[in-house]
Amino acid sequence: MADFPLSVLDYWYRTFVADRASTCGTLSLAVSARLNPKRPAMILTRQGGSVQAVVRPEIADHLGTGKWAGWLAEDLMRRWEAIGLTLHDADYLFYLPSDARKASDSAAKARRLTKADRTAFEMFYHAASEQDRDDAWVEFDHWAVFGCFDGDKLVTAASITLWDDSPFADLGVLTLPDARGKGFARAVVQAISPYAREQGYEPQYRCQIDNAASVALARSCGFSLFGQWVVTADTP
Repeated sequence: MADFPLSVLDYWYRTFVADRASTCGTLSLAVSARLNPKRPAMILTRQGGSVQAVVRPEIADHLGTGKWAGWLAEDLMRRWEAIGLTLHDADYLFYLPSDARKASDSAAKARRLTKADRTAFEMFYHAASEQDRDDAWVEFDHWAVFGCFDGDKLVTAASITLWDDSPFADLGVLTLPDARGKGFARAVVQAISPYAREQGYEPQYRCQIDNAASVALARSCGFSLFGQWVVTADTP
């Protein structure tokens, strides 16, 4: 199992610290008033098979948590949906191990974008499909954005958003179809990840669990799978 940085382990430990808690087999259910009311429930399934869930007190009251003996994670999610919570599709969470090597030479192809690159980015962005843009969520005005050029054309970009009250620099990667499989995406991820660490943040690579290409990219860049994360959609 990967040796993840202490800041990663500490964040997820604090997330599941409970005002009250119950455990049934491999499933642990925490109730915490500290959880963001806009996302009042989540489940994290770790690589070893343990499953941690956390809900806000008002959700726990609706669930009737005293009667959940024998539930599996799937049962819990069905109960969430039954009381009107909307669930996002499951994501994989990847992090760099503590002893991750520095960026490879391929990262030299990538660089941080500046204001002078805005026009190139806009051309790149509009050349991508709407679905790819939605999946990647890469924006020029994010906290940091890096890119790879093929000649004068921007073909791959990665950007970072910072999670509130966390050590994480959340990565998004967008590559034009005709530039895939040429090492551009790998180069930009390997360039932006050490930049995040230099600024005091841990790069977090998230992707949907059925996105085989994105999973392969994460692994090729040295990331290790931390777990599978399901969170409720934002509530008003």
